[in-house]
Amino acid sequence: MNLKQKAIEVAAIYKTNPKVDAILLAGSVALGWEDEFSDIELHILWKEAPTDADRKGPIRCVNGSILTYYPYEEEEWSESYVTSEGIKLEISNFLTSTIQSVVEDVVVKSKVNFDKQCLVASIQDGTGLHGKNLINTFKKRVVKYPSELAIKMVLENLEFGGRWNNRRALLEREDWLMLYNVFCNVQKKLMGVLFGLNSLYVHHPEYKWLPHKIEQMHIKPDQFLSRMNDILLGNPMESLASLEQLVEEVINIVEIHKPKLNIEKQKLGISYLK
Repeated sequence: MNLKQKAIEVAAIYKTNPKVDAILLAGSVALGWEDEFSDIELHILWKEAPTDADRKGPIRCVNGSILTYYPYEEEEWSESYVTSEGIKLEISNFLTSTIQSVVEDVVVKSKVNFDKQCLVASIQDGTGLHGKNLINTFKKRVVKYPSELAIKMVLENLEFGGRWNNRRALLEREDWLMLYNVFCNVQKKLMGVLFGLNSLYVHHPEYKWLPHKIEQMHIKPDQFLSRMNDILLGNPMESLASLEQLVEEVINIVEIHKPKLNIEKQKLGISYLK
């Protein structure tokens, strides 16, 4: 079944509730990236806190089976369920006032917080299925990526932590689990730097849909995606050398595109070896 059409059908059920301000289709379906493994992500914006009846009513309407159901935590109510047709839905419920606050935190206050950036990215890339005027108001607010956020993303993500300094020892000791954990952490740090340089809001805390997002970047090392993949799939010694080279290139890119930004402290921390 066409997942976008199913999302529209499910949204039609939610919007009958007068407490619903707006409904946003997010994730891979909104972006046109869905595949056979995709589910439907809906953000429901509420005028006031939804009750259990508000949340479970639409599930009953589609003869759904609840997979997860969480109380209010971290400014969100969330649940996931599978329809009688076997389609999985991930529902994130927010107060409209919470979304307003999140947009303020990211766009005005330039807070790096990845969870909040993910919400802003969903607003930017998502499709309004109800309350389109409200959704469009939010979309207009997030169009311009804050220059201060870009600076913070670069500086914070060039802090690799002490385990990077142990990388050669981990290789020699064949501590593969820890070494590859270091590889992944540093690769995610490089992604954070490039997201800032390319004025892209973080769309997922673990950088899901990596090929698509790297394709959107106009500032990046040559053959960046293939090199990132090879680091995880190749010989460990060669992978470490490749990652060190990528780190050096990303630092050079920062110095080219943010020449006034002082990253000497970060460079010193990155270069240190135990």
